[in-house]
Amino acid sequence: MAHERDGAPTRRRVLWSMSAAGALLAAGCSTSDGRPAGNGGTQSGSPAPGHAPAGVLAANFNEDPRGTTLDRLKGVQAGWVRGFVPMPEVRDGHADRQRGIAALLAAGRAGYGTVLSLKFPFTRRPLPAPGSAAMDTELNRVDQVLDATLGTVDILGIGNEPFLESRADDRRRGRFNAFYEALARHIVERRRKRFPDGCRTRLYMGALNDLENPATHDAAHARWLTFVHDTHEIEGVDIHPHVAAIEDTEAFLRYVLPRLRPEQRFLATEFSLVRLWKRHLKDRVPASFAHSRGIPADTPVWRALRDAAAHPLPQADWQRLLLDSAWFGPHRNFLTHQMQRFRATGRLTVAAYGVVQGPVMVHDFGPTSQPWLLNSVYSNLTAQPSADGTPAPNPAWYDEFRALQRAEDRLPVRTGTVPT
Repeated sequence: MAHERDGAPTRRRVLWSMSAAGALLAAGCSTSDGRPAGNGGTQSGSPAPGHAPAGVLAANFNEDPRGTTLDRLKGVQAGWVRGFVPMPEVRDGHADRQRGIAALLAAGRAGYGTVLSLKFPFTRRPLPAPGSAAMDTELNRVDQVLDATLGTVDILGIGNEPFLESRADDRRRGRFNAFYEALARHIVERRRKRFPDGCRTRLYMGALNDLENPATHDAAHARWLTFVHDTHEIEGVDIHPHVAAIEDTEAFLRYVLPRLRPEQRFLATEFSLVRLWKRHLKDRVPASFAHSRGIPADTPVWRALRDAAAHPLPQADWQRLLLDSAWFGPHRNFLTHQMQRFRATGRLTVAAYGVVQGPVMVHDFGPTSQPWLLNSVYSNLTAQPSADGTPAPNPAWYDEFRALQRAEDRLPVRTGTVPT
């Protein structure tokens, strides 16, 4: 989601909201879970109590933590948070001030489990070759992030959606795999030197997209998974099943799991039915919704969503729009069904699902937009808040997300250390 090109966003850059950051950072001063109040760079590598994460459902904010406040995390009973950092934003030796990293560090200090993915946008220029000056620039950024996060974040994803954030020519010629393999080796060695006796931060390669399409099963994907399999320090791979049908996710599992070592696991730090939603944006709104709103019966769904973003709907009307739609209502248990399938493999570490609607999701919304706004657990931009001021819930996902949280994932999260 949210693909960028060479550091310049293809969608409007969302400015970091200091009020939202303050809500996270103010709560981050506590060390009730035993985590350091500063960054992870000075923490020793001595073993810590805890257990390896397994079967977790986390709250995802992607690159924009605005709106993912502690109150909203508590509202959905989440114990884990995931975000990614666009690496061009890391500069001047202050990685801990980058908005996504700052939010995750604050959440970690408040006792949350944390997952950070590193995003390298290279769709308009070649990926750097190992040993080149351009590679040194990227590794310098990586080191700044590692200085701020190693030993503090629980999981580090090496790559965000690398196959979508690179050029096809690089993937065909092997430059793509060489870049990410060199990157991973650098991170592994950096972790070993900093934490020779063990480190809290677990390493995953991520994330793979579009695996329901057999055409993606190419040499670059095969080499990617072979590298993961053969690299002892990498604990597994991330997948992003944004699909048109729940059964499409099975293709991801069938492709990935047999190619990993038996003890390796997977992340699913993004997943949704957004491709199904997009197919129905030009459908008519449900008759019940049209009648309630006094609008023409042939109003398309995309227009109703655009209007809701401009003038949030009463919660009852928002519920009618979604649950009375033949393409949405029958899938209201998707979150439960998908998490049950992930957990049934016995190899899920963390899955993450979007919690709040962000401004970029509703900006210039039209008939060909990606309807990410339908995925969020809170409908904070398209439906009116409750009487007590809390954001409107998504009528499909809110109760399901809460019900899928387990006692072992509640605060404070302790995941111990892993050998380096």
